[in-house]
Amino acid sequence: MLRDERLVLIALGGNAFQSRGDRGTPEDYWRNAYVAARTIVRIVKEGYRVAVTHGNGPQVGIISEWMEALKERVPPQTLDIAGAMTQGWLGYLLVQAIHNTLIEEGVYDRVRGAVALVNRVAVREDDPAWANPTKFVGSWYTDEEEVRRLSRERGWTFKRDPRGGWRRVVPSPDPYRNVEVEAIKALLREGWIVIASGGGGIPVVERAGGRLEGAEAVIDKDLAGEVLATALGAGHFIILTDVDGAYLNFSREGSRRLGRVTVSELERYYSEGHFPPGSMGPKVLACIRFIKHGGLRAAIGHLYEGYEVVKGVRGTQVVPG
Repeated sequence: MLRDERLVLIALGGNAFQSRGDRGTPEDYWRNAYVAARTIVRIVKEGYRVAVTHGNGPQVGIISEWMEALKERVPPQTLDIAGAMTQGWLGYLLVQAIHNTLIEEGVYDRVRGAVALVNRVAVREDDPAWANPTKFVGSWYTDEEEVRRLSRERGWTFKRDPRGGWRRVVPSPDPYRNVEVEAIKALLREGWIVIASGGGGIPVVERAGGRLEGAEAVIDKDLAGEVLATALGAGHFIILTDVDGAYLNFSREGSRRLGRVTVSELERYYSEGHFPPGSMGPKVLACIRFIKHGGLRAAIGHLYEGYEVVKGVRGTQVVPG
């Protein structure tokens, strides 16, 4: 597939919306949404077309906690429904922040505006991930006794987050198809900035006859973002999160951030186990897949350095070779 050098897919981490240390207030969310919007509008001004995806790990976890706390009064919903709720939540923040930033920058007439889609992504029924939860959702916990209590009372599985503390993990099956991809292509052709595949997409399993059913899972947004970026023919795939790149020996002695790296080098580091599953691992794997599927460049960097990451001067830059 030919790649469009002027089409960029930006994947925003759910942890970039609510970083560790943020309380998760509306003010926190708006502040981070406007940081993302300024990066997006800045590259639109340079003539790029932009599609945006976002994570939802903290947010879908928060919704799950709300539902658990109120389960005696309000029936809890499934994770696919919770994922759809986060697409509305974060999609609204991004659409409004982009809209207002386009006006502030005097370039609203260059694009049709921004639009957010309720977007499904297909996963396979026989994916081994169902038996091995790895996707971090919800809040950070530091009290191990509280972790044991929640695990016992709610049946949740917890693992240590490399960023610190304990967090709940849920199944994260591999995505293979974006259900609404043709609608996304049409909107991009018409000049819209499109927010799609939010939270990795609403997970659905394809049954006999093409019927789709929601699944109790959270898809990794970076792997789903790669599926979408490749299907769109995007030239560039940019992951913006709450760390400034991919590190070898992260949080250990001899830790080193990768700058410019070829896909073959990165694949070797990945196979050596440098990137933990559930955090940096899927980001690195998504970049590897994107380049091996014909992408021109992939990158991982901090949301607050977003423009510089897009332009290739900050973060970890992954190229063919």
